[in-house]
Amino acid sequence: MKRTIYNKFDKQLIAKLPVVKYSGRIITILSEGEAERAVDYLLSQPIIGIDSETRPAFRKGHTYKVSLLQVATQDICFLFRLNFIGLPPCLIRLLENKQVPMVGLSLQNDLRALHERAPFKPGRFIDLQQMVGKVGIQDMSLQKLYANLFHQRICKRQRLSNWEADVLTEKQKEYAAIDAWSCILIYDEILSLTATGDYDYVVVTPELKEKASAEEPVN
Repeated sequence: MKRTIYNKFDKQLIAKLPVVKYSGRIITILSEGEAERAVDYLLSQPIIGIDSETRPAFRKGHTYKVSLLQVATQDICFLFRLNFIGLPPCLIRLLENKQVPMVGLSLQNDLRALHERAPFKPGRFIDLQQMVGKVGIQDMSLQKLYANLFHQRICKRQRLSNWEADVLTEKQKEYAAIDAWSCILIYDEILSLTATGDYDYVVVTPELKEKASAEEPVN
């Protein structure tokens, strides 16, 4: 049975989808030594997903530096607490690497924030926003992309939480891990669909959107 891919996924339908759960291992990095070992492992992998988090500022004119860099493989996610360790040479080595592809979403924003920690020359980054058009998807948010491709919902409740807290909560850790790990899944799925063409493409019209909203989630 062919998959159905929509040019735009209705945001109202996302709330009806089952929530994504992360079953991999999460390792929090709090020292440069731990970071060195984690980077050595990550650079031995075929592909990694990457994302970052910054403590939200609720006062006008007040900002924070990027607090967390999360880097995932298919089954492990490392959470680098940048507010504790900064951007040490080993992480710059990772970010500048040209061998292992680093997949993310809206990477320009992440790279700009990381540059505020320390200068580096970006390596082999792949931005999903530049890939999804190959299968006709126009959505650019991670939540909509994942819902469109896998019909599951990435919960965003932790997005505005305190990423500079002394200890991250389990919900924060899972949220951060999913954001990086899901990039690998989306990347692999886009490559598969592009290679096989095994999907039906639907352009959502106002009439179709109204009909879908009155029924079960599209699948």
